[in-house]
Amino acid sequence: MHATAFLKSPPANVGAIAVLFGEQDFLKRAAFECLCRLVLGGDDERLGLTRFAGDQVDLKTVCDELRTISMWGNSRLVMIDDADRFVSQNREGLEKYLQKPAKNSLLVLDVKTWPKTTRLAKAVPKIGLEIECAPLSGSDLVRWIAETANNVHGKSLGRATAALIRELAGDDLGLLEQELAKLSAYVGDRKSIEIADVQTLVGGWATETTWAIAAAVRRGETGEALDLLNQLLDAGESPHKILGGLTFVFRRLAQAVELSGQGASLDRALGEAGVFPREIGESAAYLRRLGRAEAQRISARLLEADSALKGAFIIPERQVLETLIVKLTGTSALSHRK
Repeated sequence: MHATAFLKSPPANVGAIAVLFGEQDFLKRAAFECLCRLVLGGDDERLGLTRFAGDQVDLKTVCDELRTISMWGNSRLVMIDDADRFVSQNREGLEKYLQKPAKNSLLVLDVKTWPKTTRLAKAVPKIGLEIECAPLSGSDLVRWIAETANNVHGKSLGRATAALIRELAGDDLGLLEQELAKLSAYVGDRKSIEIADVQTLVGGWATETTWAIAAAVRRGETGEALDLLNQLLDAGESPHKILGGLTFVFRRLAQAVELSGQGASLDRALGEAGVFPREIGESAAYLRRLGRAEAQRISARLLEADSALKGAFIIPERQVLETLIVKLTGTSALSHRK
């Protein structure tokens, strides 16, 4: 099961072994903390916990520790950090241990990879847990942001707000959790986190300037948009973060174009796509100025810029964003400076 499912509904019985596999360290730490609570209960000092570095311990030491009766409680938890090498060198011995594991002890393996075709991997689900700690993306990540805000911080936020947090803060769960903590403290007793809160707190001046770039693009003021872009880049703002903010705005306009093509009025389509009410009038005027053929290219423009920033083309990052702004504005590249 994925770590998010495990954390949402931990099993009553974790068995004799748990394997935390994948690249997402934040999820591994969260899953490990949950396992400690399940196995060691209210033992705040965790006297029943032993941790070993995977490249500095042998199997005999681990098995002896698992079978040692604790003086401080009935249960033991033995964690092997960075255990890929340990598993490779002791696969047969681990298989043998799992045939008759120690009672009231849990072995936890932290590995990057976990091939499902090995005998060891096939044995684990029968007497323990496989917990996938792979990165979240797309709608799964947006859902995690909203659920974490509610479950951990007691704050509700809409899908658009969660998506904006993701666009501005990135995909790292640890950093996203920090942003949610800051936002929760910022809104105080209020029960919800709104888009305006995110715009103010996540990114500050840089985020406000990114919105100003989007507004200039909608008005067709290419020169102003490029000047604002250069201010951000000269101040050291990440090109990826700038693109994230622009994508948040213009992806919704692209969705509105699709909806209007299905029969909805443009204003209604913009509202259904999640465009802020105060920006619907300006956004509608922008799309009409572009024309349907050019408006339908918005998504492709954003994807092209994203691919370029990720190294698909050997183009300077500043040039990638300047080109995107000129194309989104719909004005001639030769006339963007007055």
